[in-house]
Amino acid sequence: MAARRDGRLSPVALAFSDIPGWDRDDHAAAWAAFCVTADLSGLAPVATDDAKAAFEALFEPVEIAAEGTAHFTGYYEPELQGAREKSARFAYPLYAKPAGIGSEKPWFTRVEIVEGDLLAGLELVWLDNPIEAFLAQVQGSVRIRFEDGGSLRLGYDGKNGHPYRSIGKELVARGVAPVEEMTPDRIRQWGHESPGEVQALLNHNPSFVFFRVLDLPEESGPLGATGRPVSAGRSLAVDPDVVALGSPVWIDCPGFGQRLMVAQDIGSAIKGAGRGDIFTGSGPQAGRIAGAINTKGRMIALRRRA
Repeated sequence: MAARRDGRLSPVALAFSDIPGWDRDDHAAAWAAFCVTADLSGLAPVATDDAKAAFEALFEPVEIAAEGTAHFTGYYEPELQGAREKSARFAYPLYAKPAGIGSEKPWFTRVEIVEGDLLAGLELVWLDNPIEAFLAQVQGSVRIRFEDGGSLRLGYDGKNGHPYRSIGKELVARGVAPVEEMTPDRIRQWGHESPGEVQALLNHNPSFVFFRVLDLPEESGPLGATGRPVSAGRSLAVDPDVVALGSPVWIDCPGFGQRLMVAQDIGSAIKGAGRGDIFTGSGPQAGRIAGAINTKGRMIALRRRA
């Protein structure tokens, strides 16, 4: 990155030959993901026999976060057991958005919502673990499996307007575990060991997410911020003030790999140049992969040629 006169860093134009691993990527897989939102880049989603050449002809690489300055995390779509009705086991709901919530000012905080039972009657589904219900809100989407064999897909439908605060960071601050060990599984373990303290920890985060029912094919990924499905291992949540949605983005993420992604989602904690959240897929294995990603790396945006 080059320094500007005001001291801030400017993107640096590159050649594709400057990108380690570029020639080895599966460009066809990246092209398939790109075509889902190609119109956002002013292009039609067309088939190609040479995706690598297509990307090189249409775009030019620009480094927006040099090696070691990008920050990558992972997210996924949980797959959980649930119930349509409340029971002794399934007692923790996910909610639809109440009427009257706008973007002008924040609604009630999490603790006010919970203690005041302000969402009574808006339950969409019931889960058997409060931490899983919380983590579903963090991920913004979830697949629910019912005991009768049925299923339900829920997607993000807004939030209460309060800032997100990490419960993992709070547990680190309490000395529960060092930051490098604080994964979703470690949070689950803490909840199992300290059930009486769980709700107080969850209330540390004033943000609260609402859901809506989605009608999606089983094989489809959840919907991203563009309103279209995201692709496992190819969709990236970004700060749209830095990277335009629909743009191809090359990432070099140690432990995950070097590959071409597509900016197709956003997140309340995904802010600034070089910040990226990698969609790893659906289900427990995808969750383990996502939970292990908290890495510094390099980010290169592909911008349309003039």
